[in-house]
Amino acid sequence: MSAVQPNVNEVLDKSERSTISLVEEPPSTGRLSSQLLILVERKEDWASYLPSESLMLAQDYLEHSDDFAGRTQVINLCRNYKYLGQGYYCSLLAEARGHKVLPSVRIISELSRKALYGVGLDDLERTLERALANHPYGNTEAFTLSLYFGKATIDSLQEIGRQLFEAFPCPILLVEFRRGETWQIAGIKPGALHKLRDDQQHVFANALDAFNRRTWRQPASKRMARYDLAILQDPAEALPPSNALALERFVETGKQLGIDVELIEKKDYARLAEFDALFIRETTRVDDHTYRFAKRAESEGLVVIDDPSSILRCTNKVYLTDLLKRRGLGMPATEILYKDRPQELEQAGRRLGFPLVLKIPDGCFSRGVVKVADAQALASAAQQLFEHSVLLLAQEYCYTEYDWRVGVLNGEALFACQYFMSKGHWQIYNHKAVPGEINGLCQAVPVEQAPPEVVQLAVDTARLIGNGLYGVDLKQAGGRVLVIEVNDNPNLDAGTEDGVLGDELYRRVLQAFIQRLELKHRGQAW
Repeated sequence: MSAVQPNVNEVLDKSERSTISLVEEPPSTGRLSSQLLILVERKEDWASYLPSESLMLAQDYLEHSDDFAGRTQVINLCRNYKYLGQGYYCSLLAEARGHKVLPSVRIISELSRKALYGVGLDDLERTLERALANHPYGNTEAFTLSLYFGKATIDSLQEIGRQLFEAFPCPILLVEFRRGETWQIAGIKPGALHKLRDDQQHVFANALDAFNRRTWRQPASKRMARYDLAILQDPAEALPPSNALALERFVETGKQLGIDVELIEKKDYARLAEFDALFIRETTRVDDHTYRFAKRAESEGLVVIDDPSSILRCTNKVYLTDLLKRRGLGMPATEILYKDRPQELEQAGRRLGFPLVLKIPDGCFSRGVVKVADAQALASAAQQLFEHSVLLLAQEYCYTEYDWRVGVLNGEALFACQYFMSKGHWQIYNHKAVPGEINGLCQAVPVEQAPPEVVQLAVDTARLIGNGLYGVDLKQAGGRVLVIEVNDNPNLDAGTEDGVLGDELYRRVLQAFIQRLELKHRGQAW
């Protein structure tokens, strides 16, 4: 640790001190060691706790910018985080130095005004009635709950506490609950270490110790890795972007490249700051946790695929339609239908001809996609789909024996596959089929043997979206090459998309992360 740290033993003279057995990672030969810094404004703020080599005065941290080597986790326990105050600057400079800090400047800013943090409470308030049904404060109309690294002092509110900490990672949070017609969160603000009572100090000490152990206690193999990559996945997902064997190969390939790859799930949201990068291998949606993971990872400075912008652009086919039209790239004849203009359905049917395909903008895996045979079927299907979206897409129907899927990474073609239609069906996926026949066969093809016009259109389209990992679906029919959709988290399945490249597929994906991380550490953009 830095030579400028204070000698806390000189001031820790209380006989009764809360125990914090901090786990600090020792130096290792394969990488720079990790270190934990606990920042306090005054020595006496820590007087109730056992001595720790991790302790450092905030002023010393601000003044000494060159005394830190390796990965550093900073827990900022300053007395307040007011704008341009000492606590604020500690978090600001921690981020500038590449340190992982709690709370971040973003969280400090959000907690400063309810107008900023109130948006993040919407989902939580829907669950308050159930959580507060048996709270210990009787018929009171308001109470304040203290949270220490997400640890609630009331067992029945532990789940709410965890969710609040995930949304607003801050060492100490004071949450005011108030009853109106329903229970609501009236306010949320950071707490202060020096104001804790004796009973609260013990809870805080235990919570900090548990949080620190989750953050730094890693197996020996992890200490040798250059970078830490989290792969977000859902073991229970029926049609995941990567099957279990593919995930295993990412983990094994990571070891060869010096990357520690860890599979995480939705419940690990609060751990994102532990990692250098995030790879989302769960079907993405703008309105669920996958998008929140991407946004949080991006705000924490992680390299992330799928990035939030790509998720936004790819999950809505209206965006893609407008983009392709403006750029003059090949796509099926398409019209946008509006819920409040039912009279235009018949006109769209005449222009596109029957059968035609009707789509909700954010459907995936062939869900929300209907083939209609005539005007009556169009009206009926539109009525049902308009219950989910005020806009629908109507497209000309182009049947082909298979669709092309070209994987594009960093603006270059990664793999090419032929996805054949599900047995007896007009789509790749038939969700009404018996298990084992839901999706059609898939055949990987060397990129250089795929039709050049197909590969080029896929690359050109993906580059309009961004420089992440995309799966561009295309049809080749009647001399035309048409883009059907762009997926922000395309399938990378063992035995399918890796049919040509084998383990090289996983290596190239992980090398893209390494390249971005190295550029980031050199202060360059990718």
